[in-house]
Amino acid sequence: MLLIKNAKVYSPDFIGTKDILTGGGRILAIKDKIESSVLFDEWDAQGKITTPGIIDQHIHIIGAGGKHGFSSITPEIMVDGLASCGTTTVVGLLGTDGSTKGVKPLYAKCKALDQEGITAYMFTGYFGLDPMHITNNVQDEMIFIDKVIGCKIAIADVRSSYPTDLELLRILRQVRVGGLIAKKKGILHIHLGGLSSKIDNLLRIVKDHEFPIKHISPTHMGRTKDLFEEALIFSKMGGMVDISTGGTNYAEPYKILLYGLEKGADINTFTFSSDGNAGLDKLDENGNLIGFRKAPFELNVIQAKKLVNEGNLSITDAFKTITLNPAINLGLNHKGRIKENCDADLCFFDEELNLTDVIAMGKHLVKDQNVLIKPSF
Repeated sequence: MLLIKNAKVYSPDFIGTKDILTGGGRILAIKDKIESSVLFDEWDAQGKITTPGIIDQHIHIIGAGGKHGFSSITPEIMVDGLASCGTTTVVGLLGTDGSTKGVKPLYAKCKALDQEGITAYMFTGYFGLDPMHITNNVQDEMIFIDKVIGCKIAIADVRSSYPTDLELLRILRQVRVGGLIAKKKGILHIHLGGLSSKIDNLLRIVKDHEFPIKHISPTHMGRTKDLFEEALIFSKMGGMVDISTGGTNYAEPYKILLYGLEKGADINTFTFSSDGNAGLDKLDENGNLIGFRKAPFELNVIQAKKLVNEGNLSITDAFKTITLNPAINLGLNHKGRIKENCDADLCFFDEELNLTDVIAMGKHLVKDQNVLIKPSF
């Protein structure tokens, strides 16, 4: 059991300076004052700004890429790198590649990250329509695979399978029914490319077929200005809009989000995710390919900070994009909140919003900017 003293708590709503008692990986109590006990380890947060741990709902934990040959396949992500940027929960997924990468290795990596100290989930499926599952289908994955909380597919991209409305609806049905049986929310997480079709079919699915929008989770919505204009329509219909911080965008992610707010969108409908370790091209000034790079996975917290420091948003609203909002989108009621009975995942910042400490499942992963957690190899 760990007693955290004098934490300035943003739950994400600001609730004042509190003591937080954790045990068994959960938050047991939050009070103005909790008396010390020989049963507790104690740590003084010294008035640091305290937020829920960061949730990255789109990250290539076993690597991605490969669009320029085998040497362009990106490597897997290590737990110390995730901890160093405050990420305490991840959702791993596949990209274009369903051959050299697979859902079984993805599941194994999720379990490994759990054992190493953070929480990991996954999406079954990949860019294509052809089956990419551990069991027989998406519905069975949702029911029988503990780590699977949804399915991934791609649209509006030349690398996609160009799924029809009906094909998407049939996958959505499996996600929803499997989720009902397994007591999971269930989402279809949808990669958006840069084709002119944008999210037209998603809007039709909601409007014409009356499918619940909460199960539809489009990502890379800041890829182009035109795509983001449709994302604002989706947002105003009650859908959650995900903007990548490490991938391709028409402007810096925080500026895209601020533009959406100026247009009347609700901050509660926006999330940031990294697209971390996706394979990106290095181009010269003439647009010629000169190499490859990994999409960074440490930018979620940086973009949230920019919403505060440059966009004048409150810490509460800015940090919802990487804590509460993704937790709601994923249906993880025990994540993204500093609340009794929720997981003890916490990030601590100084007054300039520099990350100093990270606790996941009640254990220190980063302390005084020193990364304590180490990968197994």
